[in-house]
Amino acid sequence: MPAVTVENPLTLPRVTAAAGAPQRPVLYVGTAPSGFEGEGFPVRRAFAGINYKYLDPFIMMDQMGEVDYAAGEPKGTPWHPHRGFETVTYIIDGTFVHRDSHGGGGVITDGDTQWMTAGSGLLHIETPPEELVMSGGLFHGLQLWVNLPAEDKMIAPKYQDIRGGSVKLLASEDGGALLRLIAGDVAGHTGPGATHTPITMIHASVSPGAEVTLPWRSDFNALAYGLAGHGAAGAEGRPFGEGRTVVFGDGDSLTIRAAEKQDSRSERFEVVLLGGRPIREPMQHYGPFVMNTHAELAQAFDDYQAGRLGVIPA
Repeated sequence: MPAVTVENPLTLPRVTAAAGAPQRPVLYVGTAPSGFEGEGFPVRRAFAGINYKYLDPFIMMDQMGEVDYAAGEPKGTPWHPHRGFETVTYIIDGTFVHRDSHGGGGVITDGDTQWMTAGSGLLHIETPPEELVMSGGLFHGLQLWVNLPAEDKMIAPKYQDIRGGSVKLLASEDGGALLRLIAGDVAGHTGPGATHTPITMIHASVSPGAEVTLPWRSDFNALAYGLAGHGAAGAEGRPFGEGRTVVFGDGDSLTIRAAEKQDSRSERFEVVLLGGRPIREPMQHYGPFVMNTHAELAQAFDDYQAGRLGVIPA
């Protein structure tokens, strides 16, 4: 983990927070419960139990795997609908094939991201390629759901295929952390993901004992999720690690530190950092639909049952 990396982070642009920038305190650290999704692949529910006021504009995030499948075991999801939000699928290890009824889709693999704006609605399927089903192998990724404001709920669907090589690579001030900026901006650098709802998404690999302090937009919330390894969050050093979610409070910068010793499975502390501008609108979420009112949810179900969200391609 992961595929997109560099041998020497010191060759990359450095990111540092302004001297004296107020640090975001840690408000909460929670453990993601395990479950199953789609045809039965294992997930961790990163945002389970967290008050939505701290998550807005994010709805949910599943860590898919990490799992080493035997031959014949890889699983995906059947065709299913979406309306009213965006899905962001980031593959760290392994391969997924995506198709949707609007004509979007493709193969995403190590370090790639699929950004699907469901908008007014579509049908969608995610499956492992046949060769992976036959051989088995390592699979690990994330799927994040980002809400859309009421004015954008019914926009036309859109698909972005973000190759791992297009991700903006940065380093912490001393080079102890490699930062993959997938979407949004940090310290004047911009990631390739184009977002309707302003967000920042970073995958950070922090070397043992290293600390990274990043500037963070004061109008954004701030979350951290441990993918592998362990360390601490905030100037106060709250412990967290794999499968744990950190909620930060207000401020202009945030800090992550890796423990001096990591487990044998992960050389570095792997962390996803998320921030977004809260939408602060009523949200009604049921299954694959995220709307503002119960009436809009009912309409989404009616449209799906009537075939108005798309037809499964041949």
